[in-house]
Amino acid sequence: MSNIAIVIEERAADIGNFLVGRLLPFRQKRMVGPFIFIDHMGPDTISEPHFIDIAPHPHIGLSTLTYLFEGSIMHRDSLGNAVEIKPGAVNWMTAGKGVTHSERTPDYLRSTQHDLHGLQIWVALPKHLEQMEPNFVHIEEPQLPHWTEGSVSYRLIAGEINNHRSEVPVYSPLYLIEIKAEQDSSIKLGEHLYGESGLYILHGSVHAEGQEFGPKQILIAKDAKLCEFEMSAGTSLYIFGGEPFPEQRYIDWNFVASDIETLKIARAKWEKHEFPKVPGDDGYIPIPPVNPMLGQRKP
Repeated sequence: MSNIAIVIEERAADIGNFLVGRLLPFRQKRMVGPFIFIDHMGPDTISEPHFIDIAPHPHIGLSTLTYLFEGSIMHRDSLGNAVEIKPGAVNWMTAGKGVTHSERTPDYLRSTQHDLHGLQIWVALPKHLEQMEPNFVHIEEPQLPHWTEGSVSYRLIAGEINNHRSEVPVYSPLYLIEIKAEQDSSIKLGEHLYGESGLYILHGSVHAEGQEFGPKQILIAKDAKLCEFEMSAGTSLYIFGGEPFPEQRYIDWNFVASDIETLKIARAKWEKHEFPKVPGDDGYIPIPPVNPMLGQRKP
C-alpha cells in the first residue's frame, strides 16, 4: 500500500508586485503538522521598478520563517528590529497577539539587478500561546545544525530531529530539514520523524514507490515513520512537519487563529490602525475583502 497520501503541485499566487508558488494551504490539506502556509518565492530577477516592496502589514497567531537561497530582503518590524535577510539565515518572527512588519529590497540593491529565491513559511502557534507577546530571532547559517551521511548533506533549519536541535525557538514539536544529494542516494528518515510529514522538491527528482517526482511538488506521507525514498544526484529537497494540533486553524488574510472571532477582532484592529507601527517604515497595506471561507489566505 502506498505511503503517499497526497501530491501537491505548486500553484501561482500573486502577493502584490511579486508572483510566488503557493504550496500550502491546499484544498485537500490545510496543514502539515503546525505548518499552515508555504510560499516558494522565485527564482526571479529583481530590477527597477519591480523591487520587493511589501509595506507594513500585520500578523497574529503564528510564527513566520523566511529562508533565502539567493538575494536579500530587508526586514523591519514593530518590535524595532531592522535585519537584512541573506541566503542560509533563518528569519523567525513570532506574532502572538499581534505584530507588524515590512519586507523590502535593501537600498543598496536598488541600483543593481539581482536574483531572489527562497521560502516563506507560517507555523501556527499552539492555542494556549496564540496571544503570547511577539518576539523576533535571527539565526545565521553557521548556527544551524548540519551534518553529512555519505554524499548527502543535511541542515536542520528549525525544530528537532535525531538528537539535532536548531536554535530557532519553536513552540511545538516540529522539523524543517534541508537535504542535498551530490550522488544518487537512498534516504531512510522514518524512524526519526514524528507527527505529519511533507516533502518538497526544490531541484532534481525523487523516486518513491515506483514513481518519479520532480521540482515544485510536495509529497504528503500517510505515515511519517515510513519515510523512505531515492534522491537523484543534484537533488535538493525539504522535509517539514511535526505534531498536529487538536483544534482547527482558520486563516483570514495574514491572521491565523483557532477561533473566527479572534480573526474578526484583528481585522477591525488593523482597519482602525491600532496595530503597532514599524519604526522607519510608514507604509500601510489596506486589508482585502472578507474571505467568507476563512480557509485560504487572500493576496
